[in-house]
Amino acid sequence: MESERNGGGADRPAEETAKGGALPFESPEIRFTKLFINGCFVDAVSGRTFETRDPRTGDVIATVAEGDKEDVDLAVKAARDAFDHGEWPRMSGSERGRIMTRFADLVERHGGELAALESLDAGKHPGVTRAVDIGNAAGSLRYFAGAADKIHGETLKMGRQLQGYTLREPLGVAGLIIPWNFPTTMFGIKVAPALAAGCTVVVKPAEQTPLSALYLADLAKQAGIPDGVINVVPGFGPTAGAAIASHMNVDMVSFTGSTEVGRLIMDASARSNLKPVYLELGGKSPLIIFDDADLDMAVELAVSANFFNKGEACVAASRVYVQEGIYDRFEKKLAERMKSWVVGDPLNDPRVDQGPQVDKAQYEKVLSYIDHGKREGATLLTGGKPCGQKGYYIEPTVFTNVKEDMIIAKEEIFGPVMCLMKFKTVEEAIAKANATTFGLGAGVVTRDLDVANRVVRSVRAGVVWVNCYFAVSSDCPFGGRKMSGFGKDEGMHALDKFLAVKSVVTPLRGSPWM
Repeated sequence: MESERNGGGADRPAEETAKGGALPFESPEIRFTKLFINGCFVDAVSGRTFETRDPRTGDVIATVAEGDKEDVDLAVKAARDAFDHGEWPRMSGSERGRIMTRFADLVERHGGELAALESLDAGKHPGVTRAVDIGNAAGSLRYFAGAADKIHGETLKMGRQLQGYTLREPLGVAGLIIPWNFPTTMFGIKVAPALAAGCTVVVKPAEQTPLSALYLADLAKQAGIPDGVINVVPGFGPTAGAAIASHMNVDMVSFTGSTEVGRLIMDASARSNLKPVYLELGGKSPLIIFDDADLDMAVELAVSANFFNKGEACVAASRVYVQEGIYDRFEKKLAERMKSWVVGDPLNDPRVDQGPQVDKAQYEKVLSYIDHGKREGATLLTGGKPCGQKGYYIEPTVFTNVKEDMIIAKEEIFGPVMCLMKFKTVEEAIAKANATTFGLGAGVVTRDLDVANRVVRSVRAGVVWVNCYFAVSSDCPFGGRKMSGFGKDEGMHALDKFLAVKSVVTPLRGSPWM
């Protein structure tokens, strides 16, 4: 996820607005590599560790404590004690908000070091990371700090001689499983509403990018968040993640990641305590460009919507539909634009637009999809090959002559691969956009308000952007439909995941009115 306030708007991709700054990159000191449980950094019970690697080279950055079921048990116990007996859910909302604001201040104050950690761990441009990822995390904390004292129930007008009202109570211990593509952003947008609601949390960062979550845990303690309220357990999905999803003392799970893992988490919930599960999963989002579009703007939108963050974005517009009247000109201009797109080391070259894929497994997965596209008969307009002598770099790849039944048009690739397709009518564009199992996002580029409104109301997706893309903000709900999941991050709707509604009813005796 990226933010409009950080350059995700219609005119320029976020890379162009957020890059810059002095280079070369200075590698940060790695200070936190242990589990964070009950306010302390501790080794895993097993003593095991795992390596987190620099995707630019494949070299080891650090060894990190590997949490599993025993460590999750300890973290959940700390979170449960902090919820059942601690001060956090018993504070006033305004006091929680003040502490969360201090947390946001610390995130901004240490933004340079956080951005360096995340850039090193994920192969991202440090300028973009500082502006987008760190800005989003701090922004979410501030937004929900302001919401913490605005959680209200309602008075019920009942049909009998009864009076009723509702309470919105913190749900309890929240398990938060975050992905590797925007780890600091995702930490912020999941932890912030949980804290505002009065919940306690156990966070499992992705094994590819654990360093920023551990750093954020330390900042949370400095801000005054009580011990046990935030716990961070790095580890692997089949062990630490599965332990959270199946834990009898975890009251809800919020997960962002693949559809396949989302299914496993729902199954684990069903087999354990039937905890509610909220999922933000994969996407195969369409970007629909009509004949009347500003061609230069449309090309820039398509490029940023596909290749921002190396294509490692769940809502990337990897299906680009262009109306036949401008298709040939669009294709030519897109091919020209990609000639100036720079792939390389984003930490040491300010010209770089695209860094390496996050790890070897993702690199190989993206290349396998490119091979599928070639074998199925799609035409390579640009890219299609790995690049560089080391690390996990892939050329930005655009396929034309793509058919709807091709694997590259149906499955999420999560890398720098665009499928470019042609359409004739509004009806055809809507039908093609909806011909997917996913429903996360969509984009429309047109100057015709009637066309825009028709498409917006017809496309089945959680968010539809008109003449912009990646325009995400803390006050705008974000989440999908169909196999892209359910439940909202960001906006006041995000609080609903962490609150239980309780109805209270008492008799009315002798009241002069109902």
